[in-house]
Amino acid sequence: MSENNTSEGVAQTLQTAHERVHSDAVNPFMDRESYPTGSLRSYKILTAASWLLLVVTSIYYTFNAPTEGKHHRGTIWHQNSHRHTPFALNSIITSIYMIVLYILQVGYCWHLYSENEVYVKAAADVGSHFIFNNLLMFGFVHLWCRSHFWLAEMLIIINFFNLSALYFKHSRTPRFIHIPVVSGPLAINYVLLFTVGAVAVNAHSLPARILANIMIWSIMGYGFFFLVAYKDYTMGFNLSVLSAALGVAQFLTHVIAFQWIFAFVIMSVLFVLSVLVGFPGLIGQDPFKRGAVVDEDRERQPLLQEE
Repeated sequence: MSENNTSEGVAQTLQTAHERVHSDAVNPFMDRESYPTGSLRSYKILTAASWLLLVVTSIYYTFNAPTEGKHHRGTIWHQNSHRHTPFALNSIITSIYMIVLYILQVGYCWHLYSENEVYVKAAADVGSHFIFNNLLMFGFVHLWCRSHFWLAEMLIIINFFNLSALYFKHSRTPRFIHIPVVSGPLAINYVLLFTVGAVAVNAHSLPARILANIMIWSIMGYGFFFLVAYKDYTMGFNLSVLSAALGVAQFLTHVIAFQWIFAFVIMSVLFVLSVLVGFPGLIGQDPFKRGAVVDEDRERQPLLQEE
């Protein structure tokens, strides 16, 4: 009798552990049907706090270099120009991109306070990934400015998987959430994979530049994937702007080179394709508009009618 009670107790413990592992108390990246008041309060605090932490850090290290550390130290853009590689970015264009992104993220945070429950849930669904992105980028800025480039690249790689998982889980979030939280950060993170990686390997030799001339085309391939598979013109526009930042930076330092030419070609192609993909939706003629928030029953309704 005692053995049966013990077995039942073990089974109940395992079941409880299984439920906890699959709950957002243990796994904050798991979606829920609804969010209790406590969880929403946590998201409101942590999204705002992590955003503010990243923005303040970014602004500070844009104008100030670290005062401690054994390696070469510099501001964000000093490091970019001091170790100029085939993937160095123009500071003005990239800064404008990030400023616009940070401003749009304020709008995202505001939607956690919305009276529309659908918008609140959509904002909460991506909240954990957004907070994790902010913390990783906070660490990246510190490592980058202190010349710990391999560690900085490691954080960028981790964040790439974080944002990729976010994209594939929530590819059809409303535009006001998708751009500042999903496509905007993912685009800059993808480009930073090459920018930081090139600095880490000290890509100044001829073979490294030839490899860079090849790898730059992956930016167009990456944007083309989202344009075709998801009709996501926001990714196309984001990567187009960042390609322009890359092209301008390379042109101003290496006029006789292929890298800036390739960057401007990629920028032009992605921009044109993004306009072609996005224009029908923007004028209201796209039957598959991004950002339409509907429940699963409404999504299945046409299929049920056909049956």
